[in-house]
Amino acid sequence: MPPKKAASKKAAPASTSTKPSRTPKAKVAEPAAAAKPAAKKRKATSDVAAEGRPKAKKSKVETSEAPIERKIAPLKKTATTVAPKKATATKNKTKVNAPKKTPAPKKTPAPKKTPTPKKAPAKKALPQINSRPTQKLDIYVFGEGTAGELGLGGVKYDGKKPIDVVRPRINHNLSAKDVGVVQMAVGGMHCAALTHDNKILTWGVNDTGALGRRTGAGKVKEIGQKDNSDSDDSDSDDDDEFLNPTESEPREVSPKYFPDGTQFAFLSASDSATFAVTTDGFVYGWGGFRGNEGPLGFRPKKVRSELEDEEYEGEDAESRKERLTREPFQRSPILIPELKKIVALTCGTNHVLALDDKGKVFVWGAGEQNQLARRVVARTAEGALIPREFGLQRKKISKIGSGDYHSFAVDKDGKVYAWGLNTFSQTGIPTSENKDDTILVPTLVKNLSAYAIKEVDGGAHHTISCTESGQVLVWGRIDNDQGGMEVDKFAESDVYIDDQQRRRYLKNPVVLPADINGETVSAFPDGCLVVTKEGQAYSWGFSGNYQTGLGTMEDVEEATLVENSAIRGKKLVYAGAGGQFGILAGIHED
Repeated sequence: MPPKKAASKKAAPASTSTKPSRTPKAKVAEPAAAAKPAAKKRKATSDVAAEGRPKAKKSKVETSEAPIERKIAPLKKTATTVAPKKATATKNKTKVNAPKKTPAPKKTPAPKKTPTPKKAPAKKALPQINSRPTQKLDIYVFGEGTAGELGLGGVKYDGKKPIDVVRPRINHNLSAKDVGVVQMAVGGMHCAALTHDNKILTWGVNDTGALGRRTGAGKVKEIGQKDNSDSDDSDSDDDDEFLNPTESEPREVSPKYFPDGTQFAFLSASDSATFAVTTDGFVYGWGGFRGNEGPLGFRPKKVRSELEDEEYEGEDAESRKERLTREPFQRSPILIPELKKIVALTCGTNHVLALDDKGKVFVWGAGEQNQLARRVVARTAEGALIPREFGLQRKKISKIGSGDYHSFAVDKDGKVYAWGLNTFSQTGIPTSENKDDTILVPTLVKNLSAYAIKEVDGGAHHTISCTESGQVLVWGRIDNDQGGMEVDKFAESDVYIDDQQRRRYLKNPVVLPADINGETVSAFPDGCLVVTKEGQAYSWGFSGNYQTGLGTMEDVEEATLVENSAIRGKKLVYAGAGGQFGILAGIHED
């Protein structure tokens, strides 16, 4: 499932009760005795345990007894014998004049046996539930690039500037021979790539820590004017123009943040965050979320634990507290402990869905448009940053998808459920069927019951999907050319027409012409990308930043083949739509 990205045009512990300690009953004083002072309380059990066994009370030695008087009888003398002296009694001891016995020799104690140390039990290897991709890919980029999101570096390469790429261009920084990308994730204004040797590379905007690594404040200049030529990509005559290389070049996220032996299966990206899923189903993430009122952060402050890197070495506790209050984003990867055995993960603009191997769905992030399937207000917004299972518990889900502000889940029987923003029927549920602009809980999309949905992805107000058989479906807003067809060609029964007789959006899913045999799909905020089973790419919609890859800044109304010398004859297998740019990936041939 393709990851999500930012829109270029955006629409709008339970308290624990403490039991009172039982008070010991007071002793009744005898009438003749004076009242005793209150006894000191006994130490708590935990204190005794901490100090060891309680000390025994010392007994008093009685010294007041009268001395014992002993009379000694006079000794009788004889000529031949001398009576031995009687023992003299003393306090505590009796002295006897007797020959001393020779002490028996002490026995040598047998040597103690040294216990053989027990072997530590071998750690059981966690089961692998996700496979690592191995096919090396060629990466092609197009679109704006002024924030370094194309990953072309900061200066011209082969005479071509790294921004305003009007048609697909191979990314020389991600060559299959030297780097070997096997999987991509496209966010709003940043990207992440997984390589064949298990490295994670990131590039683009790092304002919220979405790159998971440090970036310097490199020198940035204005880079020329846009070139609207028919060549493969644009150019500029200014050789001194460049971008910040620490952001515009693909660079590795340090492996020190992950346990030794961690293997990654796939990556996903939202507008301002990035996530990595391991082969054993754990999830690491970094970056942040934004809500209607500004930054939300990445984790709630009271549970947040940031792994420090060299950027914060020597920082004292007070400075750290102040920084985390001022800047709530996570700038280095951390484990998301609530998620285990995850097999799929997809991102909207500021929310995320994760699917585990038992068909359970977890969701977190910003939720003002009900994309979390629950009401989120200011006082609960921070709590929404914790992944939580919700109203799909009785359904075994097999696939998930997301739009910028809406979400989808497909169960094992092929039934599609949707929720979130629905101002233009982008969930596939006609707006007439609900009184609000959002779908509050996961609701069955009856209009998709006839289709075996393979993938589903959405933009700001529209959605695109492909079926197992290759049909490409669109629904939602079409008045900015999101539909892939001339608006007049849609049947009137499928279109919502406003009071000014404008065709605004599709109430029902519509199949695009049969010559587009879809294999995988991705949605821009106001456009679409499709890769067919034959390995070709089609695009349409808003193109003001060349994001369609068709060499034009004009909106593209109909689905159009993307073709130039860079990708002609290549077998494309992936499409990723960002905010103002696009990514295509094809199988590398040696």
